[in-house]
Amino acid sequence: MVAFGKYLQRKQIEEWSGYYINYKLMKKKVKQYAEQIQGGSQHPRHVLKDFSRMLDTQIETTVLFMLEQQGLLAGRLTKLRETHDAILEQPDISKIVELREAYRDVGRDLLQLLKFVELNAIGLRKILKKFDKRFGYRFADYYVKTRANHPYSQLQQVFKHVGVGAVVGAISRNLHELQENEGSFYSIYDQPVLPLQDPVVEAIKTAVDKLTFSTNFLNFLAQHALIMQDDLVTPSEDTIDEQTYHFNSLLLNLGNTFLYMVNTYIIVPTADDYSMSLGAAATVCGVVIGSMAVAQVFSSVYFSAWSNKSYFKPLVFSSIALFIGNLMYALAYDANSIALLLLGRLCCGLGSARAVNRRYISDCVPLRIRMQASAGFVSASALGMACGPALAGLLQIKFKFYKFTFNQSTLPGWVMAVAWLFYLVWLCISFKEPLRDTEEEEKTNPNETTSMTDRVESSRVEEGLRLPLLITSGIKPEDEEECEESEESPEDSHKPANSFIAAYRLLTPSVKVQLLIYFMLKYAMEILLSESSVITSYYFSWTTSSVAIFLACLGLTVLPVNIMVGSYISNMFEDRQILLTSEIIVFFGILFSFNLFVPYTVPQYVISGLIMFVAAEVLEGVNLSLLSRVMSSRLSKGTYNGGLLSTEAGTLARVVADATITLGGYLGRGHLLNATLLPSLVICIGSIVATCCTYNSLY
Repeated sequence: MVAFGKYLQRKQIEEWSGYYINYKLMKKKVKQYAEQIQGGSQHPRHVLKDFSRMLDTQIETTVLFMLEQQGLLAGRLTKLRETHDAILEQPDISKIVELREAYRDVGRDLLQLLKFVELNAIGLRKILKKFDKRFGYRFADYYVKTRANHPYSQLQQVFKHVGVGAVVGAISRNLHELQENEGSFYSIYDQPVLPLQDPVVEAIKTAVDKLTFSTNFLNFLAQHALIMQDDLVTPSEDTIDEQTYHFNSLLLNLGNTFLYMVNTYIIVPTADDYSMSLGAAATVCGVVIGSMAVAQVFSSVYFSAWSNKSYFKPLVFSSIALFIGNLMYALAYDANSIALLLLGRLCCGLGSARAVNRRYISDCVPLRIRMQASAGFVSASALGMACGPALAGLLQIKFKFYKFTFNQSTLPGWVMAVAWLFYLVWLCISFKEPLRDTEEEEKTNPNETTSMTDRVESSRVEEGLRLPLLITSGIKPEDEEECEESEESPEDSHKPANSFIAAYRLLTPSVKVQLLIYFMLKYAMEILLSESSVITSYYFSWTTSSVAIFLACLGLTVLPVNIMVGSYISNMFEDRQILLTSEIIVFFGILFSFNLFVPYTVPQYVISGLIMFVAAEVLEGVNLSLLSRVMSSRLSKGTYNGGLLSTEAGTLARVVADATITLGGYLGRGHLLNATLLPSLVICIGSIVATCCTYNSLY
């Protein structure tokens, strides 16, 4: 594996060699500091001061050169503007073509400047990481925060891109004006909806986006989906052809996500009544609801593996399994069979294609709109979660047709069976199986198959560009070894995990804690939702419609909460602060839900449940956002990917929670609430303790 210093030297533009960060010098300096501290000749505080001064000098050199180059580009654009004005007076096709190419040349030079900044940002991040690793300090955290928030910060000059934005705007506007548009010259400001098709402009935009990590609602939702992807893909390297991308197929993929979430929650308000009508206890609703999650534990694995070969066939199988499962669920009433009811829900769980839904967006949606598609995945899930109980509240009808009974218990099954049948027809008509690159094509294309060593060098060296140095939320990539210190072979370092054990070994302690947090919040939410019909009917005599309204209102909080966190809260606080605070609020929400000394009231149940649910939603968003950024890049592909791990953690939590409800039922409905809340409280305390222990590593 080639060291970063050699890689930096190889990638440098020769004329600019004196302005790159001197990684080799600083690396030697770190080694020298270590020897001095061990020998007692230098105090650690003096080392920190000296190293900070060196970094400031290095960054200042880079920034001033960058500003100088921006000025040169601005001068070239000014001269081109004069030529542009002359052409407007006397249009000449050949001169217009030359002028457009001249603007593109400026754009290409700007790309070189952005790559210059990129390499320096990587070098700076690596040397800070090496310093922390050698001395055991949190110096990187201190250095970035103090420099990033200062009004005269050189780092701000780099990462705010004020000058770059002006240059990009000038290039974009002038190229657009020079487009052959039936002899007229339109401004991009007059027609802002027109896409900028010029590849140079698109490449610049992507380079700027990758260099800057902006926390906004769309990005927050996309990370909430935990759709793992490689950090270093650019438009020129994106293997997904814009022309072969199929929008209807993406809609069908999101439709599957929405219908599955509706299918999951539509039975919650009536599951206890259905169980009692078949001669079982009301608390058996935990098994009825949880059986779908049990099957999903296994279906997630084979669907993830199946998506390596096809997307259409898994979606067809999913639709058929859910259609049959819902029919069995609906027919169980007339058959008077609790076994048929459970088999129907198991069959529905076997049709869970969420692994395919995530994988399709990751592999088949162009990079340009992948974030929007990921946000659509989260929104479809949230909408389905709200629509399921709401739809159950509307199905308060009872009649019999031939030998089949239609009532509030069976109608959810009938309605979802019809919905999946229509979806299956639409799927067969409109879905287009994406083309896959074969290994033979990769072997026969020498331009795309550079040596594995070079590919891995680039991947390792530039890993984490999506997490540039200036991330005010303080997130740190996983503790991977430095390129030059890695003992892993190039081939192994690029391969996806091939088993759960291999995937587990790639998880750092902080990632394991985050998966524990995910388990905890899913467990607490499932307890609240699944036992709501039993608890509210026992304490408050609520009807099915009342339970449905309560659950629908909870579901409708998902998107507003994510908007608030993604647009505001995450910009004011570090993610780790939001994480720990949300856990504590979940703890109090669970604590206030207990029925202890005073009569249990509707306000206590609703307010404590709302506090716990909203805090859990905030926690889920921030937690998955962190996971999407710190998981190993080897978990971005293959069957055992990061999305599968999080899905399995959440699904196991739901299984355990639903089993807890059923077991708690043996104590009687009067003790069910406290019996199910106690494990939630214990797990929550455990996750808070684990978070506190790894708080400093949640960087």
